[in-house]
Amino acid sequence: MNSYIEILRPGNAIMALIAVLLMAIVGHTYNWEIILGAITVFIATGAGNTINDYYDYEIDKINKPQRPIPSGRIKKENALYYSLILYILSIILGFIISTENGITVIICTLLMIIYAYDFKQRCLIGNITVALLTGLTFVFGGLITGQINTSIILGFFAFLMTLSREIIKDTEDIEGDLKENAHTFPIEYGSKNAVKLAVTLNIITCLLSPLLYIYNIFSVTYMIIVIIADIIFIYTAIMALKDQTKENLHKISGYMKIGMLIAFISFAAGSLI
Repeated sequence: MNSYIEILRPGNAIMALIAVLLMAIVGHTYNWEIILGAITVFIATGAGNTINDYYDYEIDKINKPQRPIPSGRIKKENALYYSLILYILSIILGFIISTENGITVIICTLLMIIYAYDFKQRCLIGNITVALLTGLTFVFGGLITGQINTSIILGFFAFLMTLSREIIKDTEDIEGDLKENAHTFPIEYGSKNAVKLAVTLNIITCLLSPLLYIYNIFSVTYMIIVIIADIIFIYTAIMALKDQTKENLHKISGYMKIGMLIAFISFAAGSLI
């Protein structure tokens, strides 16, 4: 894979893009603004991942030495310029869609830059910022489709799932973060307490998930599929409570991403079937 594509972390960027497409399905709205919105979110997310790698250079030399910057495949300063160009492009595209979408992209851009520069190393603030950005991708789509209330509700669920996964990832990366004097939740309160918090968020998400069916936001098809996601979240919770090694937490993070994707699929299916 080309290094300038790899640094975008296209897998994560596609997950963000999916949120916009989901709002199109939920709102039964299919137009050029949705396509442009999906592209905008992909570019903005890629920019955020790039500038995050720029600021995380020292930490990634320990935790993720294979990434483009610490491996020497992309110069550090080039990554900075690349991210800024992508940010500017995403803002322009946002305003082409609407003023509200453009302002939303600016807000998200500022959050991503501040997160990478400062918030990431602060206890829970960094995790909450990433989770908020994930939720805002649904709101961004809702602005296009006119489904604001629904987008906020779905964004809240995305917020909970992402916050739990971010805490697990911080626990996985505790070794490198310690050397950089970061103040993440697992560093401040210990790996066990961090895992307990992540597990609690998982359980809350699972307990709240039936409400989207009970209040007629989605059909029974949603419930059938979201149960699979809930099972995955419960399984990862059990895994995390039993074993907090870096290797196990890495597996858990991957399983949680799969669970989130299945949950997103349930949103779409619950709107169509």
